[in-house]
Amino acid sequence: MPGKLTYINGPLVKAILANASIGEQVQLGQLKLMGEVIGREDNTALIQVYEDTQSLKPGEQVIALGHPLSVELGPGLLGKIFDGVQRPLQQILKQAGDEIPRGLDIPALDQNQQWPFIPNSSLKIGDKILPGQIIGEVKETLSITHKILIPPDKIPLNSKGELVEIADAGNYTLKDPIARIKIIGAGQNKEQDIYLSHHWPVRKARPFLRRDQSSEPLITGQRIFDTFFPLLKGGKAAIPGPFGAGKTMVQQQIARWSNADIVIYVGCGERGNELVDVLESFPEMIDPKNKHSLMERTILVANTSNMPVVAREASIYVGVTIAEYYRDQGLDVVMVADSTSRWAEALREVAGRLGQMPVEEGYPAYLASHLAAFYERSGRVHILAEQALEDKAFDNKDSELKGSVTLIGAVSPPGGDFSEPVTGHTKDIVQTFWALSKELADARHYPSVSWTDSFSGYVDETAKWWAAEINPNWKAYRALCLSLLSQSQELMRIVNLVGAEALSGKQRWILLMAELIREGLLQQSALDDVDSYASPEKQFLLLQMMILIYQQGLGLIELGMPIQKINSLPMIMQAKRSKSIYSSEQLTDLKAFIEHLENEFKQLHEEYS
Repeated sequence: MPGKLTYINGPLVKAILANASIGEQVQLGQLKLMGEVIGREDNTALIQVYEDTQSLKPGEQVIALGHPLSVELGPGLLGKIFDGVQRPLQQILKQAGDEIPRGLDIPALDQNQQWPFIPNSSLKIGDKILPGQIIGEVKETLSITHKILIPPDKIPLNSKGELVEIADAGNYTLKDPIARIKIIGAGQNKEQDIYLSHHWPVRKARPFLRRDQSSEPLITGQRIFDTFFPLLKGGKAAIPGPFGAGKTMVQQQIARWSNADIVIYVGCGERGNELVDVLESFPEMIDPKNKHSLMERTILVANTSNMPVVAREASIYVGVTIAEYYRDQGLDVVMVADSTSRWAEALREVAGRLGQMPVEEGYPAYLASHLAAFYERSGRVHILAEQALEDKAFDNKDSELKGSVTLIGAVSPPGGDFSEPVTGHTKDIVQTFWALSKELADARHYPSVSWTDSFSGYVDETAKWWAAEINPNWKAYRALCLSLLSQSQELMRIVNLVGAEALSGKQRWILLMAELIREGLLQQSALDDVDSYASPEKQFLLLQMMILIYQQGLGLIELGMPIQKINSLPMIMQAKRSKSIYSSEQLTDLKAFIEHLENEFKQLHEEYS
């Protein structure tokens, strides 16, 4: 039974709608604008509209659609650009031009494109079917094979599924059934078709078997992240920074070089020109792993600051739901949200129109809980498909199927104030905090990550991986370098007050070493073909080289060698340039240089002994 609009206040409207439930999708007016029920009072429903409500008037018809805001999940997601409610922007551009017409209803995925489906050869008619089970696959792109799953909500609790029919290998559209299952139990005995795609509510986290404690880091190829402030696969991180600090470049480097299978970038409320740069640059990037387009494993969700504010709030959930879907296929997914500050501003605007009591800087009281709920959808998990493996125990590694969602939220604090509510709450929630510094960016030090304001809670777990895969000294070397950087800042305060003459030889060497670490290890050019990416092996060798120079130089100072003479040694300057001289494929040459460096120091020690 259609309802009727009674009240309009920007993106919030009221309608007499007797049977609509909280979270249900609705269509409003002649334009069929999209909306969502967020509150009820007797027969009146409070609705937030995902589109501009201009020209809408009381008395117009409202239709409840019977389902919550959902996304379509299936082959065809990769390489696409969607808006905040999963409308395909590339398809809209072809049909309607640069402006998105209100009420436009275009399927998120092409319903007529044919996909090469290959059924799971281990399945046969009559087999037991479980939620999340993999029944086949589709080669979605040259680099990604898309697993076709039984939707987790297809088989109700206390019921079981049985395979009735499965399609042969061949080409199928999203509208063609590729399997049929029978639902038995709990008073049911019916058959249902399975398709290549299915829908899932964005505000409902997708289920999994159990979480997995992993020590495998997300390798980004950026030394300041991997070596000093690591992030685990399935972890949660934040990148706070003021305008001009280089957040966009950092995000592009993570998307390009991280060892994730899928990258999802959500532009949430950012300026249109900044988001255009991202949308134009990503398709031009080449995936270093396979030399194909980076878009073959990338999905972009674009919702600029001039788009409807409520769709901005939804875009975060659209992105993380798609991320969970690929996680359920056993893949490692990285989702970058840029920025959660604009998302929080959308919450604040809607809360203000609802008349809710504002707290810190006008944000609603539930800001912290909403942020925490979003970041908690990260994690490395055992996926549902694992339970379908026959005759294998869970403690058998061969029977484990795992996937991960790593969430990285960019934060744009006004004026670079890290004490504002969004940054403050995010800092309490995440385990890795990559704080960008405007001062470093102005000094052309990139990535402009502050080593004093940043932190990582994953160091102990990551150290196990470094010890097993690279070198057990990683943790100690990392701690020593951070200690030198910290000491140098204290010493600089003394220098600014009384001059460098007040420092001892050891203290002046610490200052010079901190400069060498900053320029030879932390600084990294995204535009340098050699330096843009550093493998973990190269990162450790550079770190080891810095420790070698510090310890050997300290010994020479104790023997009486002038600091200026040590700092002017040609090998010191060559060490500073090593990051750009030796690529990650030239580790043998880098090791040879470090041995040469050690031999030169030994000769100097002999001269001054």
